[in-house]
Amino acid sequence: MPEGDTVWRTATRLHQALAGQPLTTWDLRWGELATTDYVGATTLEVVSRGKHVLQRLDAGVTLHSHLRMEGQWRIEEAAALTSRQRSNPQIRALVGTERWAALGLRLGMLDLVPTASEDTLVGHLGPDVLGPDWDADRAVAHLHAAGQTPIGEAMLDQRNLAGVGTLWASESLFLQRLSPWTAAGDLDEKVLAALVERAHRLIDTARHHAVQSSTGVRRLGETSYVHGRSGRPCRRCGGPVRVAMIGAAPQERTMFYCPRCQGGLGPTDDGKPQTPLGSSSRGRAKPYRRV
Repeated sequence: MPEGDTVWRTATRLHQALAGQPLTTWDLRWGELATTDYVGATTLEVVSRGKHVLQRLDAGVTLHSHLRMEGQWRIEEAAALTSRQRSNPQIRALVGTERWAALGLRLGMLDLVPTASEDTLVGHLGPDVLGPDWDADRAVAHLHAAGQTPIGEAMLDQRNLAGVGTLWASESLFLQRLSPWTAAGDLDEKVLAALVERAHRLIDTARHHAVQSSTGVRRLGETSYVHGRSGRPCRRCGGPVRVAMIGAAPQERTMFYCPRCQGGLGPTDDGKPQTPLGSSSRGRAKPYRRV
């Protein structure tokens, strides 16, 4: 699922393409929204809120979208858009101006609400890591109040802080040497503050780059410390990086970590051999033994 920095870049591109110009195309292919028509309205702004995109119109309504796992907004020159592109069955929304067309492909959510009622869709979110409402102290308080919830799971709960996904949770926890399965409420508030500051710094830096990186290197295979690197050696200790599930079903998520650097094998990790992601090799990985 795209994380806060990716969604921020998406909203920024949409704003640059659509803001300030009247809409000449409005085609929502989503249930009852298909009958709406805001051709002639002007986009005031497009902003992100955590992992949500909000397109606000001067007609007093907001087009809300969420990318979920596979969604994306793509910008094309309106004049060059072909009938084949327009008829793409993956399009859920097609809005545009005389110059630019925005194609919402495989969107996970699409809503149209009065701008004054946006809170019905995003009001439950915690402080946005990349938003004007960012408040590190509130984020720390929310995490501490999560009690016995594992800190990795608490970081992924958008009600605590908005915009952090599995990539930035895994990387932040590794860099702070914290086990993802430590109870959030058992961590000292200073430890939580350092974790929140780390996550904020990583995401704030990443939003300015097309390639996400926690290492500062954007070459293929060198962008992360643990995320996506299960079965490969830890960049810090050389031990095997592993992946395990965190959270309660059916909303559990994957969490990458290094058992040696982060306090041992996670409770949901069976310790069986894990080959590198994308690898078809067999028999090379050794099981991780509990110490």
